[in-house]
Amino acid sequence: MSTTLYDATVARFLQTLRATETVLEKGAAWSSENGSAPNDLVGAQLREDMFPLLFQIVSVRHHSLGALQGVEAGRFSPPPSVECDYAGLQDMVAQTVEELSEYDSETVNALADRELTFKTQRFSVDFKGDDFLLSFSLPNFYFHATTAYDILRAKGVPLGKRDFLGTMNTKG
Repeated sequence: MSTTLYDATVARFLQTLRATETVLEKGAAWSSENGSAPNDLVGAQLREDMFPLLFQIVSVRHHSLGALQGVEAGRFSPPPSVECDYAGLQDMVAQTVEELSEYDSETVNALADRELTFKTQRFSVDFKGDDFLLSFSLPNFYFHATTAYDILRAKGVPLGKRDFLGTMNTKG
């Protein structure tokens, strides 16, 4: 078995993004059932020193689609500041799935040896495309997807592990 860069990134991004769509749908349904507005969840945090749900979803997009675009462009920076409501978060995830689905394995696999610079106001780091995607963006992607799940779960949304895992590749 040979795993490609596409398999390790885009295929996994799509699995988790589709699961995140379901998690957000359950958050909206839970809000309605409990007489609250889904928009109340947008600013929800696990702790006061952590970023809210809004930032987690923006970061999920940024460390999947944005990471591929960054490798293509040769540069990557922290995610932009975005304001939107809960429906906007749902649209953002759906749009990310749609745009990521347009990438094919040949295009992504060709990014492995591309060079890029990750730059912030304080520092910059040079990467090869595959190292950036696998050692920086993929862990960040999972961190922010997990944190989004955890925020909603901590608020009372009835979520379980299968909601986070989404549709797995199974035999058959």
